[in-house]
Amino acid sequence: MIPDHQTQTHTSELFTRIPDHLAKRADGRRAGFLEGPSVDRDGNLLCVDVQAGRIYRITPDKQWSILVEYDGIPNGLKIHKDGRAFIADRKNGLMVLDPTTGKIETLLSGPKAGQKFKGLNDLHFAANGDLYFTDQGRTGLQDSTGHVYLFTAAGKLETIIANAPSPNGLVLNKRENALYLAVTRANAIWRIELDDPARRAGLFVQLPCAGPDGITLDDDGGVVVAHPTLGAVWVFSRIGLPLHYIRTCAGEMTTNVAFGGDDNKTLFITESRTGSILSARLPTPGRAMFSHA
Repeated sequence: MIPDHQTQTHTSELFTRIPDHLAKRADGRRAGFLEGPSVDRDGNLLCVDVQAGRIYRITPDKQWSILVEYDGIPNGLKIHKDGRAFIADRKNGLMVLDPTTGKIETLLSGPKAGQKFKGLNDLHFAANGDLYFTDQGRTGLQDSTGHVYLFTAAGKLETIIANAPSPNGLVLNKRENALYLAVTRANAIWRIELDDPARRAGLFVQLPCAGPDGITLDDDGGVVVAHPTLGAVWVFSRIGLPLHYIRTCAGEMTTNVAFGGDDNKTLFITESRTGSILSARLPTPGRAMFSHA
């Protein structure tokens, strides 16, 4: 530990919870396992419902609506700068939603024709429109074959790595020459060097207990990590020092994170056990997403 280093502790607040009238589907299936938060240009928060096969829009005044309900298992969501929502779906693959019409379609169902992905989890846009996404499936320490893919803006699919035990959230560093990857079953954040032809991966942070899940970046290059089961969110500096520790105010399944608000200093956190969106104020704004470029 660096001498005199101190981690600031924060407690999140409840921003909103799934309304009672949306807590079940018409067929009786439970709803409210929220992940994949992402803020659009109008300040609306979009997120997925893994159990219910839904995409929600939550307005700044906390009004919920269903953009689409479909036969799928959406797990992650990021917004393109043209307004479309790209979805990592565990059943269908890489999907695209037009929020204005509710039309949803599959863009990629597998790495090759006739093949299916293991089960996509999360995704992240680079500044040039390239899309990185994780193929997690049921991988873990018993089967370290989880993939990270790059789908270029020109439509070419490339493999970044193919040996991660449960790859989950991911985000590029500020220079976009390295990729931070949450490796859930290894309880770790890896750093993958993208400008190295070998795509060498190293350990950035080792975490206690199960996790991590979703991650994002602040404007100082700090890595913001959702840590389910611990019921917390960490902010680590560029050299891996724990700068902030955010405790949950509702449930321990803190699954994903996204910055928003007028000054982009509000961190929104999905808490999947209770179907809640939590919030916390941080001193450093989030890194601007591709959707706001």
